Amino acid sequence: MKKIIFLNWFYPPDTSATSELLASLTGELADETHDIHVIASRQQKTNAEAHLPRREVINGVTVHRVWTSNFGRKRLLGRAIDYITFYLSAALNLLLLTRRKDIVVAKTDPPLMSVIAMSVVTLKAAKQINWIQDLYPEVAATLGVKGMQGRIYKAIVWLRNASLKTAKMNVCLGEQMAARLKREGVGAEKIRVIPNWVTNDAVEQNAQPEETDLRTEWGLNGKFVIGYMGNLGRAYDFGDILSAAETLRQNPAVVFLIVGNGVQLDLIKEEVKKRQLNNVMFKPYQPSEKLAQSLAVPDIHLVMLKPELEGLIVPSKIYGITAVGRPILFIGDKDGELATMLTGEKCGLAIADNQPGSIAEEIATLQENPKRAKTMGNNARKLYEKQFGKKRSLSAWEELLCECAVS
Repeated sequence: MKKIIFLNWFYPPDTSATSELLASLTGELADETHDIHVIASRQQKTNAEAHLPRREVINGVTVHRVWTSNFGRKRLLGRAIDYITFYLSAALNLLLLTRRKDIVVAKTDPPLMSVIAMSVVTLKAAKQINWIQDLYPEVAATLGVKGMQGRIYKAIVWLRNASLKTAKMNVCLGEQMAARLKREGVGAEKIRVIPNWVTNDAVEQNAQPEETDLRTEWGLNGKFVIGYMGNLGRAYDFGDILSAAETLRQNPAVVFLIVGNGVQLDLIKEEVKKRQLNNVMFKPYQPSEKLAQSLAVPDIHLVMLKPELEGLIVPSKIYGITAVGRPILFIGDKDGELATMLTGEKCGLAIADNQPGSIAEEIATLQENPKRAKTMGNNARKLYEKQFGKKRSLSAWEELLCECAVS
């Protein structure tokens, strides 16, 4: 029986994206041929003071939850202390749990878990796979996080790269991220592209629904809805969107819908109030049982990524959007991986950032031509079935783990 140990900050009942992806994979793997373990914190992303059980078995997966400080995510220093205590506790538990030839899969929440795993894997003659959701410290440096420059930055990059080069395999989410790893000196034979997937079965099966109860509940029937759903984090610039909403506010049929939370939420609400944008609506994250409905509310979804973050982050919201058959209006690098894919598959539009007038123009054009939007939605679902999907990605993971077990 192969022992596989996963490292991640969160695990269910936490409902964060990395937690649910990990639970989806580990639940699929847990059988008589795999001994699956997860090392996680006792916290939940929305509740740093949660005290989940130290050890339990969930769907055949043995979960080891370690002690950490619980300052939470509001302050950078507190979060850093939480990370450091998790690194130490996780390393100790990994050292006690790992045996020769075991497989250790390190995710990137918190950042640089691959470095922690590398030290234990080397000592125990085990095998390491890094599951890379985003590239740190590059993301932090790009977003202007203090301290992420000079010698400190170079030292962290060197350590991170060492953990990638010594691993059996590095799983990343897109081709540009894979290219970035190659430029850092990671061999092509140690890189595998496996996209993330939709963990909610109702979303994956809910191909292009027409009207939803939520449209009625939110008073959006008969409206052309432009939706942004997900994290309102620092990696996204909402200035262009608000300027486009300002341009279109005289059109009573157009509504901008923001569903989610994040560090920029209050700032965006203040700006909406300041500009008197009555065509912008806010809603909180929807529960899992309403996710398929909420994703189907917009006629077109907004996906944004600062050009300088291309190859460092892949917006995970694209999987759910394409699954429900909705087109995407991408704002960022028009020559980037996502923009090229959307325009190539004719399931969306790409506009360079700092062009709010072009955004407003494209939205108005689509509102006047609903058949075009419908066709792009159909193409989005075809893209999901061709390139993404839970079954496809889980099969790729099982194949990779089998390869690593025998090599």
